[in-house]
Amino acid sequence: MMDCREIQRILPHRFPFLLVDRIIDLKPNVKAVGIKNVTINEPFFQGHFPNYPIMPGVLIVEAMAQVAGILAFHSGAKGNTVYFLSIEKAKFRKPVVPGDQLRFEVTILQQRSNVWKFTAEAFIEDKLVAEAEFTAMVSKEGLTNG
Repeated sequence: MMDCREIQRILPHRFPFLLVDRIIDLKPNVKAVGIKNVTINEPFFQGHFPNYPIMPGVLIVEAMAQVAGILAFHSGAKGNTVYFLSIEKAKFRKPVVPGDQLRFEVTILQQRSNVWKFTAEAFIEDKLVAEAEFTAMVSKEGLTNG
């Protein structure tokens, strides 16, 4: 449904931090399904871990959030950047290693103004490998500390 070029038109992320290769299903205001092909060429495998490469859980959650951002933008969100406000109920059930294909299923739980709440699951084939709920804010401008 959407390849990496179309994803880059929506998300500001670029290599090495664009963690979604394709969107295979999208129902605005409901759900999106994205794909990440995990290869040994990922830069994070150099240090996590050199003799047993596994994808960091925090990057799996980030990939879920990127799919959520695409869903939010296709559901009418105004802005170009998504910021985490909270991450809850995160669970990592199985290591993700080179050669795996992650499938992210992200569903909107709630939306008020520019704040969105999502539930997300990550699968390898039919096995659940990670899950989380998170709240994010869609912003037209960058955040400041002032």
